[in-house]
Amino acid sequence: MVNTKVALSGITLDNPIIPASGTFGYGYEFAELYDINLLGSFSFKGTTKDPRFGNPTPRIAECTGGLINSVGLQNPGIEKVIHEELPKMRKVFHKPVIANISGFSVEEYAYCCEKIDKEGQIGIIEVNVSCPNVHHGGMSFGTSPEAAAEVTRSVKAVTTKPVYIKLSPNVSDIVSIAKACEEAGADGISLINTLMGMRINLKTGKPVIANKMGGFSGSAIFPVAVRMVYQVYEAVKIPIIGMGGVSSAEDVLEMMLAGATAVQVGAANLVDPFVCKNIIEDLPRVMKKYGITDLNHIIGGAHK
Repeated sequence: MVNTKVALSGITLDNPIIPASGTFGYGYEFAELYDINLLGSFSFKGTTKDPRFGNPTPRIAECTGGLINSVGLQNPGIEKVIHEELPKMRKVFHKPVIANISGFSVEEYAYCCEKIDKEGQIGIIEVNVSCPNVHHGGMSFGTSPEAAAEVTRSVKAVTTKPVYIKLSPNVSDIVSIAKACEEAGADGISLINTLMGMRINLKTGKPVIANKMGGFSGSAIFPVAVRMVYQVYEAVKIPIIGMGGVSSAEDVLEMMLAGATAVQVGAANLVDPFVCKNIIEDLPRVMKKYGITDLNHIIGGAHK
């Protein structure tokens, strides 16, 4: 027997596999394909204060080893999520879920997090600091240690649930930002969000995506994600949820050896809706192959 259970801020997961925000909706579409309660948890669609239609189309471009998206946080807004989406989700998923929250001001982050914190099924609040700060020239909150810390403090002041800050990799020093979030009271770190990428249509000579650039995700970014998880693990004492290009049980073990306690699967869900189920079912076999009896024993193992 092998032990696949892990714990995030006091919440025990049956396994470390978590579909990433924006790739799994609110779960109920996937629940038509298999029993999603076999997941460790999942992070639902990024939520903002007001409804958002998102960016103009086309907003998806394929590329070698991944895809580029510029969906633009399309979502129905916090009120509709709480009153319509969460009740539907509760019918198909019976474990604590991760709420992914986005905002365009510190006040908006705090407003949404305070609202979602009151929902019983929410186990962890994952705060996406890759959004532009509309009050300070549009720079992403996640590109500055000071701005990321300010968001962290404001959210922690109005919540009771564990808060994980989801970091952008599009920075020169992700370690200083992670440390700033920890010092500001974050309970954990999620990383990495998408890299920035672009495709150009050779026939038209124009960018494929209407927004020109978008978030680059998929298996091609996995080595970057492993490197950043490794670096942040060395610098902070709070748990890490690792993500970025994960598509197999072997990838999960590698991410955990780098320092992740749990692992999110993103773009792979868009290629194969059964990928998380397949990873969970394959995990015991791969653990036995490498002589691993308990996943908790390998977290950060590459640092020893």
